[in-house]
Amino acid sequence: MNYPSKILEQAVNAIASLPGIGRKTALRLALHLIQDQNHKSEILVDALVQLNTKIKQCKRCNLVADNDICDICASTSRHKRVICVVENLRDLLAIEDTQQYNGLYHILGGVISPINGIGPENLYIESLIQRVKSEGVEELIMAVSPTIDGETTIFYISKLLADSNVKISTIARGVSFGGELEYADEFTLGRSILSRTPYHQNGSN
Repeated sequence: MNYPSKILEQAVNAIASLPGIGRKTALRLALHLIQDQNHKSEILVDALVQLNTKIKQCKRCNLVADNDICDICASTSRHKRVICVVENLRDLLAIEDTQQYNGLYHILGGVISPINGIGPENLYIESLIQRVKSEGVEELIMAVSPTIDGETTIFYISKLLADSNVKISTIARGVSFGGELEYADEFTLGRSILSRTPYHQNGSN
């Protein structure tokens, strides 16, 4: 497409670089912002600048936050002895949307995947182990995607905590094997959290 303005073309290219947005959608959004009479573009720019410069990572659970400790970790109404372990922010938000869980979280930043060059040292596993030891954690709910890499990650963490008294459980198989948590519906995911089962390593009783 030949754009009448280089500025418009640059805006379309920038918007289209976002995941899930094609060039037609990007053009429609750019034209909407041009015709905007309510200063939406200024509000958007300000929000994006703050997102890039002011947002922090919680020092305990790795969730995005406005302060060093996120609102979930700082909440006095949360169950402090239960940690739900997830791969990423999207999975955490999906579980929060179920309103069936009231404990804390720990974001790993992914799962162990040798084929993709991701080892334990690339994830927030060591900080999770330290939290279990220092915070008196009674249960870890392993809410990672039920894939081979997810199972490998659960097994690795359970081995590191084999000498501790922490209970390790996994979400029930309402989420199909190989599925992604963020795409599970809220009812299924909520039931999977509530119906979690104890995790047993292969060969254990």
